[in-house]
Amino acid sequence: MTIDLFHNSDTCIEIPLEVGKCTLYPCFFDESDSINYFNALMNKIEWQKEVINIYGKACEIPRLSAWYADEGKSYEYSGIKSYGKAWFQELNEIKMEVERRLGLTFNSVLANCYRDGSDSVGWHSDSETELGEDPLIASVSFGQVRSFKFQHKKNKMFKHTIELPSGSLLYMGSGVQQHWRHQLPKSAKQMTPRINLTFRQLVTS
Repeated sequence: MTIDLFHNSDTCIEIPLEVGKCTLYPCFFDESDSINYFNALMNKIEWQKEVINIYGKACEIPRLSAWYADEGKSYEYSGIKSYGKAWFQELNEIKMEVERRLGLTFNSVLANCYRDGSDSVGWHSDSETELGEDPLIASVSFGQVRSFKFQHKKNKMFKHTIELPSGSLLYMGSGVQQHWRHQLPKSAKQMTPRINLTFRQLVTS
């Protein structure tokens, strides 16, 4: 299933997953704020090229990443142990707006920069132990529009694809990480950079 979206500042779309709550706010930030935040994040985030071990071979992750969190919080994903860097102004502003809209509190964020269409992230769920039994994830995107895919973990016939515009907020609520995998696939099209922020609440450090 593919969902095509039109820009409307008042739009709130419930993604029709067969199980789990997932909501998209396609214009959570307006165009001007989205451009300003994109530029600030690109320049201020301490981007890193991470390397993971796959079947004994060191492989560079096809994107740039960085981890920011409250003091003393650490996180491990794909075998990479990260200690949170301190929040800076624009990143904290975005977090506060997301928290206000969703009525939640987040203490960490994973930032990813997809430089072009060859940068991607494979099928996975954000279900690490540090995130608790039912992780709630708020994903904010700035820059290039990219396709985002869901696939049910048990019934592979259940699939959904959505487009994530610049300034959008995707809330993956209760049940989503338990029952679904997601990915941002590569694209053969010419792509400009995209920055994605996934806000999380670590329950352990």
